[in-house]
Amino acid sequence: MTIILRLDRVMADRKISLNKLAELVGISNVNLSNIKTGKISAVRFSTLNGICKALDCQPGDILEYVEDEEETE
Repeated sequence: MTIILRLDRVMADRKISLNKLAELVGISNVNLSNIKTGKISAVRFSTLNGICKALDCQPGDILEYVEDEEETE
């Protein structure tokens, strides 16, 4: 299984910059950038809550579950 982060797409749809979103959520630009690029293995619910609140979206708008090909065979 793979979880794909779609934060970049939602940010583009909302026309919000990384710096502005980081400020609204209360996390560093570096941490938000790592979330945006998928360079993380976990995200705190409080961070996810802040992102969803700032972007007026649902967690499912940001996170997508995709089965690995090996698991479907």
